[in-house]
Amino acid sequence: MMSKYLEINPIVANGLKNNTPVVALESTIISHGMPYPQNMETALKVEEIVRKNGAIPATIAILDGKFKVGLAADEIEHLGKSGQQIVKASRRDIPYLISQQIDGATTVASTMIAANLAGIKVFATGGIGGVHRGASTTFDISADLQELASTDVAVVCAGFKSILDLGLTLEYLETHGVSVLGYQTKELPAFYTRKSGFEVDYQLDTPAEVAGFLHTKWEMQLHGGVVIANPIPEKYQLDYDVITKTINDAIIDAEINKIKGKESTPFLLAKVKELTGGKSLDANIQLVYNNAALAARIAVAYAGG
Repeated sequence: MMSKYLEINPIVANGLKNNTPVVALESTIISHGMPYPQNMETALKVEEIVRKNGAIPATIAILDGKFKVGLAADEIEHLGKSGQQIVKASRRDIPYLISQQIDGATTVASTMIAANLAGIKVFATGGIGGVHRGASTTFDISADLQELASTDVAVVCAGFKSILDLGLTLEYLETHGVSVLGYQTKELPAFYTRKSGFEVDYQLDTPAEVAGFLHTKWEMQLHGGVVIANPIPEKYQLDYDVITKTINDAIIDAEINKIKGKESTPFLLAKVKELTGGKSLDANIQLVYNNAALAARIAVAYAGG
């Protein structure tokens, strides 16, 4: 029955069958993250980095009425050229898009769902959604967090998007039993910067240690995901004070323009890009590359048992 809704690229399927390391990759960054052709070039580069570090890349999207796990180059190009015409697909959107055969770019939540259905345990992305600032009145909380609470996939990221309320995001994850691991750091990275003022739950320093953590968690039937917070390389990070002010200015602009719900994150990220003269996009690309490399090394260690 599941094959009706899930199509796994033969290379990915063969890898999973033979316990070859596989890394899931999302597609929202392609259609909504940056303009064409930079989005396509970045996506293909991320796949190349995963391969160079010993794993098989599996970029995921909803195409032709199915979850497709492991996109071909022409499918990535389709997403890149179509851009924001492609629906941004989270958990709630999946049955509608698939039943209506509407193409969708997967978010963190929906990529986790597809990866779990396919049997992929490690997923690389840029940053994770979370509790938005002002959520005490708006109740604006990303579906990514609830997915992390229930789906057995490890997510390698550069922390949570710094436009969010990081403290409340950590509290939410703690309540739902989701561990936030810092890769070679005790401080939670905040996407564009290595600093945040918050601590992760545990620091682990090697892919083998992370893989051991994942095996222990899931072998004990402690269901749910894990956040592996991997700081942006120091030479690419943005100045903490500058990016903090920039984000605050962007949030004020969003409030003035009454931007809410699922439109808030793309609006804020676009505004931050504008206010930083494109430096935030450059940083975003570099942190995704960094996360892809680490995710592949963790997948290799995990496959090795």
